[in-house]
Amino acid sequence: MDAIDVIVTKRDGRELSAEQIAWVVDAYTRGEVADEQMSALAMAILLNGMDRREIGRWTEAMIRSGARMDWSALDRPTTDKHSTGGVGDKITLPLAPLVAACGAYVPQLSGRGLGHTGGTLDKLESIPGWRASLSNDEMLAVLREAGAVVCAAGDGLAPADKKLYALRDVTGTVESIPLIASSIMSKKIAEGTGALVLDVKVGSGAFMKNVEAARELARTMVDLGTDHGVTTVALLTAMDRPLGRAVGNALEVAEAVEVLAGGGPSDVVELTVRLAREMLAAAGVSGKDPEDALKDGSAMDAWRRMIVAQGGDPDAALPVAAESVEVPAPASGVLGKLDAYQVGLAAWRLGAGRARKEDAVSFGAGITLHARPGDTVREGQALMTLHADEPARFARALEALSGSYVIGETPDPDLLPLVIDRITA
Repeated sequence: MDAIDVIVTKRDGRELSAEQIAWVVDAYTRGEVADEQMSALAMAILLNGMDRREIGRWTEAMIRSGARMDWSALDRPTTDKHSTGGVGDKITLPLAPLVAACGAYVPQLSGRGLGHTGGTLDKLESIPGWRASLSNDEMLAVLREAGAVVCAAGDGLAPADKKLYALRDVTGTVESIPLIASSIMSKKIAEGTGALVLDVKVGSGAFMKNVEAARELARTMVDLGTDHGVTTVALLTAMDRPLGRAVGNALEVAEAVEVLAGGGPSDVVELTVRLAREMLAAAGVSGKDPEDALKDGSAMDAWRRMIVAQGGDPDAALPVAAESVEVPAPASGVLGKLDAYQVGLAAWRLGAGRARKEDAVSFGAGITLHARPGDTVREGQALMTLHADEPARFARALEALSGSYVIGETPDPDLLPLVIDRITA
């Protein structure tokens, strides 16, 4: 095989063979194919696309670059959820223990935040003592103890994806749907779960800004999962405004605990329950309904077991930022728009996120929203409270929020429904 032949094949819009794909992914992972050659191939894929067979072969090659986890020792089905990320998206926190309380195992490998979107591991690490890094044996022990585990992926899982993702990030090829889909699904399939529900976010605060592109990504990932023997369903959900009322690590943990206690914002509860039902159905588990598990305390019990099993203290006080500033409503009326991206950017500038993977986050930083789109507000009342450890951060956060909200006479007619579409095999 020759890297130039592979590049030219895709440059000219032709289908890559199974042999070409298996070779080039393996050779790039081993360092035999140079970064500049893989950059050229990634650009050719971005411009000319891949068909279903090619994407499946590419995904399989990335899975084979590393280990594949095995949960066959467990006595109940496994199911997982993946979100493409957004602002205030803390759904994994209440969802994993909720599904566990209803009878399925939930082995979830999660990531950290970068830019305006938050990371599940950053949120959980705001809990004193909680550990993100677990061995496979430790993951199995936590699953048996709590029914759910949320932790970091090890280096042995789809290493080809890790190397290729870093390259795409600096070569303008991140937006390729075949490469996005294979990146996500190679890790999820290698994770070894029997069923998978995808939460594909749509809107300003999401990677996919419009419904059509999100639907194409969802369809591609559902097909990949199905072709690899994983029961896969996708929901397209709204990210044109933040999810819930809390944006920031410890703030979102507190909101997740509210949901597990039977309260919390209605949109967070609705999406958590909907995804839980999808996960249980995909795994073929019937029995307790997720709404009942929230009401009777069993979901909260599973949360506490999960946190303790990973070294955390569920009763410990969460970090609180040293400083806070309120943003008042400039007029009375109805809050029509609240732009998710601008709120996420402001939270990032307050210290809740990171610009580089090695940056630290401020666990207490973020934003508390006191009004949601559609709410009636009075002039001077607090629309939101900004939290930061360093007062100097407030000015740039307020700058990011400029124009992020509109107060008028009626709600914004263009707001997306919380659940936009459902994609199945």
